[in-house]
Amino acid sequence: MDHGEVEVVPAALPGGPAPIRRDLPAPAASVGPAPSRWARFLDGDFWHSFRSSPMAIGSAAVALACIFCAVFAGVVAPHNPFDLATLELGDSMLPPAWMEGGSAKYLLGTDEQGRDVLSALMYGARISLFVGGASVLLSMLVGVGLGLVSGYVGGRVDALIMRICDVMLSFPSILIALLIAGVGHALFPTAHDTLAFGVLIIAIALPGWVQYARAVRGSTMVERHKEYVQAARVIGVPPLRIMMKHVLPNVMGPVLVLSTIQVATAILAEATLSFLGVGVSPTSPSLGTFINEGNKQLFSGAWWLVIFPGAMLVLIALSINLFGDWLRDALNPRLR
Repeated sequence: MDHGEVEVVPAALPGGPAPIRRDLPAPAASVGPAPSRWARFLDGDFWHSFRSSPMAIGSAAVALACIFCAVFAGVVAPHNPFDLATLELGDSMLPPAWMEGGSAKYLLGTDEQGRDVLSALMYGARISLFVGGASVLLSMLVGVGLGLVSGYVGGRVDALIMRICDVMLSFPSILIALLIAGVGHALFPTAHDTLAFGVLIIAIALPGWVQYARAVRGSTMVERHKEYVQAARVIGVPPLRIMMKHVLPNVMGPVLVLSTIQVATAILAEATLSFLGVGVSPTSPSLGTFINEGNKQLFSGAWWLVIFPGAMLVLIALSINLFGDWLRDALNPRLR
């Protein structure tokens, strides 16, 4: 045996540590379990940015409280304003509870039909949030799809889609919504509430898809020239699979921020259409319908029928907008 193949190991001293055998492989280091996704999220920059931003925490808390009261209005609301059997005409036009003539039973007063204003706000916010969220979802689906195709394919397809966007931007969005809602109500004068909701959602969603399309197109034109897209093309991945599996996840950051802000805009648009009389039917009133009905009673001294629905609308829109502003900064890698 060659003496160079074996390294002499000194003997261990009595009571001392065992000698290190350099002629044997080192023992494998023990590796602990990988952290879960939730643990990585709590240790990430996103959660740290949220915890360190009082504006984000406050706006998220207010928005979640409004959404909770709207979704669970049947449980949280003290009265059911649409149950005719529980309405009392003798309690109509009562002021808020802290004013003279008010009742503790109706904290924010009642309207001309005896409905509790606080309960009506919760039920009305449910309709406003549903219409606003559904219209934003529809706008996002149409805009992201067209923007992805426009930015990836390019050429005449890109030019055609962008010219359509230019035409849509040349008209005021509220005018397009009024036109669609008016035509829908004229074609279906006795339509069910579900069909009326559909017409209203389309009226709000149609002008809103343009912003998603332009934002996704710009991001897609940047991503399609990167190495991972070029590598997918070389190995023969179909273009549709490249767009959906590789490009789309990398362009969704601006879309999420834009959709958060657009929810507040859609809620305000729904309130505007309902105030103008082309929104949801009076049998299923939203916040805009309440403001429209309360405006008729404003000069009679019933200010609470306008102030409280308007404040609720502003509170929802402001909280969602502030949260969207923080989300835009949190997802921007240049600001980290």
